[in-house]
Amino acid sequence: MHFIKKNSKEKRLDLAKRLKKNKILRVPGAYNPLTAKLIERIGYDAVYVSGGVMSNDLGYPDIGLTKLKDVSYRSNQIARVTNLPTIVDIDTGFKSCKKTINTFEKAGVAAVHIEDQICQKRCGHLDNKELISTKEMVKKIKECVKARKDKNFKIIARSDARNVEGLDKMIDRCKSYIDAGAEIIFPEALKDKKEFATVRKKLNSYLLANMTEFGKSKLLNFNELENLGYNIVIYPVTTQRLAMKNVENGLRAIFQDGHQNNIIDKMQTRKELYELVDYEKYNSLDEKIYNFSTDGHE
Repeated sequence: MHFIKKNSKEKRLDLAKRLKKNKILRVPGAYNPLTAKLIERIGYDAVYVSGGVMSNDLGYPDIGLTKLKDVSYRSNQIARVTNLPTIVDIDTGFKSCKKTINTFEKAGVAAVHIEDQICQKRCGHLDNKELISTKEMVKKIKECVKARKDKNFKIIARSDARNVEGLDKMIDRCKSYIDAGAEIIFPEALKDKKEFATVRKKLNSYLLANMTEFGKSKLLNFNELENLGYNIVIYPVTTQRLAMKNVENGLRAIFQDGHQNNIIDKMQTRKELYELVDYEKYNSLDEKIYNFSTDGHE
């Protein structure tokens, strides 16, 4: 049993309502359910599940090796532990857009984004990407829109065309994606504030900005993005990068020192962990069930 108040439909409705407000939604990536709970506790607006993070977590590079079942299973685990809406990266849509949308809608997520690369995709901030045609991408978007059962389940179209075809052609692609039914546009790997502003001026839709570290985009403050007219900002790999660097440093310290005493202050305490997973609430519930069961046999 989970102490979640909102069902999937309510979370999707929440996302739809939040988008209508003139306030940017801040959305960090969660690489596991526990991180999603922390994102909610701190006060963010939604949770993001990155395809690249899912690949990394399985020990793979982000080149389209993950399967629908891999990403949907983890997305469901993440979405079900939080009252926040969950946005998921579905890469190029896997083999069937209809099946993919049905799967993620059943998994309880609020929105997905699909990109216009070929199936053997690459991280959006790497070079040498290959794109499908605008016509092919429009077909995929229409299939996604048609497949959804809940109108508040958002279809986001990501374009990786900026560094392949140039900014103007990317904007032209995005206009076609909006016409096809995408309610949110994700212009990937824009370089600077000027490019973000140009895209906002040219496109009449909700816009998502990707503030990933070590990429092609200048890292802008969320206030700057909000002033530019962006509706969502994601920090897709940040939590995984933070975790892995600290895990590495900790493991090296133990390997060198032979004990954990020098890194205890770097750790989440048992008390903090138990608070995050609602240990006392579950424990109280368990006691009630146990006592009820015992009383019933007396």
